[in-house]
Amino acid sequence: MKMELNRFVGAAVAMLATGVWLTAAAEEGKAENWPRWRGPRDNGSTEVGRYPVKWSGTENLLWKTELPGKGCSTPIVWQQNIYVTAPVRGEDALLAFDWAGKNLWQTTVGAEKPGKHRNGSGSNPSPTTDGTSLFAYYKSGNLVAFDFTGKILWHTNLVEKFGKDTLYWDYGISPVLTEQLVVVTVMHQGESWLAGWDKRTGGLRWKVARNYETPVENDHSYATPIVTRHNGTELLLVWGAEHLTAHAATTGTVLWSAGDFNPGRQQNWVAVSSPVLAGETVVVPYGRGSRLHGIKLGGSGDVTATHRAWKREDTGTFVPTPAEYKGKVYLVRDRGEVECIDPVTGKTEWSGQLPKSGASYYSSPAIADGKVYAAREDGVVFVARVEGKFELLSENNMGERIIAAPVPVGNRLLLRGEKTLFCIASQ
Repeated sequence: MKMELNRFVGAAVAMLATGVWLTAAAEEGKAENWPRWRGPRDNGSTEVGRYPVKWSGTENLLWKTELPGKGCSTPIVWQQNIYVTAPVRGEDALLAFDWAGKNLWQTTVGAEKPGKHRNGSGSNPSPTTDGTSLFAYYKSGNLVAFDFTGKILWHTNLVEKFGKDTLYWDYGISPVLTEQLVVVTVMHQGESWLAGWDKRTGGLRWKVARNYETPVENDHSYATPIVTRHNGTELLLVWGAEHLTAHAATTGTVLWSAGDFNPGRQQNWVAVSSPVLAGETVVVPYGRGSRLHGIKLGGSGDVTATHRAWKREDTGTFVPTPAEYKGKVYLVRDRGEVECIDPVTGKTEWSGQLPKSGASYYSSPAIADGKVYAAREDGVVFVARVEGKFELLSENNMGERIIAAPVPVGNRLLLRGEKTLFCIASQ
């Protein structure tokens, strides 16, 4: 008995020394939360829980609730409450639902600016939370902080302060949170910038220009930044205008940048899909689905020549953002092709195909329980096994368009359609 106890203590000390135990405990604590667009680790996946395989828009639902207006943002979850943006009677709003689908509150914040693309809306960006407050941004320029009762803590309008965006389509970059700030990024033709506001007071702490000369439309970006830490420094990784840039979170200062994503100077290569971080590699889709790059973290100044780990000119994704799961990166391409990529080498480990139709895949995939959840724009949600191999398991017709990403959290799957919020539970 004493020997077994000593072994346990020794193993525990070793785990604590490496931080493994602490990391595992932290992730377990996040298991019931999905605090921002791509989840607790910004990778579109969870390794905790069991999730459903077969259902429909009318069968095997735990619950569904009607939404007040069209929005394309992905819901977030904090402590078994669900938060989602949508218009309410012509105004931007944030809505809260409990775990049973009951509407707890809805707070309006100012006039909506409706979307102009069939798959767009004035509520494209997803809300986010740090567990203390909620934050939301809208196409109208409304940037708002709320408490968990729906009370507005502070509110500013960035269109009024800095001018309208010149994007061809609807603004879709979600706000991101650093330790101290809420950060909004606008990348378009004209003055592009990112800026950080104090999460508690709403005071502007910094605003930095981010301008690059590009071919037509390539300076437009709809890609959400990633917040991470590297070598002890909190970073913002920003993708757009044919450059991946790393900014100091406290000041916005550019620490390093990588370019040369379009040596042929192709036009209309707008950045839609966001990058994903896998270990020390940032996987960057580009070229309207025809390019994929791996950029290593680190360095200083221009790291274009030193930190490109690999590049592919035969695959990529235009609209859906890749997901990372257990060290692999998974692409669901716009026509339903699925690939498992080794982020270190950039090589494809296997490929598969989801069913095709006249509709494309605009939603970003989520991965949970070894399965990918991928929504086609016509509202059919596919489930396929992805660990080790590709195997299509089911297709589930929700009966309305889906652009938002699926959310697997707490053994439930949340799906946000144009009109309805659905909740499906594992059987």
